[in-house]
Amino acid sequence: MNAIGPIEPGDNTYDTGAAATDQSRGQGQGLGQDLDQVTVHPVRPRPLLTRHRRTALAVATAVVVGAAGLSLYLTRPRPPAPPPPLYPSQTVAVTYRGDMTHPQAGDATFSFTVSVSQDSGPPVAVRRITQPSEALSVTVAPHTPFDVKTGSPRTARITMHIRECGNVQRNAGLPFLVVTLRNVRAKQLQSFILGERYAKDLSRALTAACPPNTDVMSKTP
Repeated sequence: MNAIGPIEPGDNTYDTGAAATDQSRGQGQGLGQDLDQVTVHPVRPRPLLTRHRRTALAVATAVVVGAAGLSLYLTRPRPPAPPPPLYPSQTVAVTYRGDMTHPQAGDATFSFTVSVSQDSGPPVAVRRITQPSEALSVTVAPHTPFDVKTGSPRTARITMHIRECGNVQRNAGLPFLVVTLRNVRAKQLQSFILGERYAKDLSRALTAACPPNTDVMSKTP
């Protein structure tokens, strides 16, 4: 007859938890031993910029600074340009000084004096002095061209040469000289009316050299 009684625990029935605990402790101790054996090496930081990178950065900086300086130079306010000099005819005056010679009938020449002055501006060259009548020609002393400067007038002796008495205008109302002037700005042909005194002296000299009702041919020597 089989007897039925309470079931008794077998071997290691109640030791499972303890064994697991012991195993965990053993693993923990082993891990601790492994951690103790790890050697920690210090990590050296890598340089941020190599020598080539520093050089490139310096060059780029110089280029930027130079470009900024050039931009400021090109955009700087500039003073206004000085005005151009005046035309030579605006600064030069020709004045009759007198000293008209008194020719005799048949004389081919007579002379007088003029003053050429300048009131401002750069020097002006007097390149030529003539007169409009085809019956007369002109020579000048000093010979042209000559320069006139501000504040330093020049005296010129004008000699009239009679080419043909029959075509001489003895009573010109406003006789003038034609003067070629030049400065740094322009070259001009300017007529200068020398005034009533010159008109009277010129008429007197022409009438004396070429009396009325004469047709004397006189050529310039």
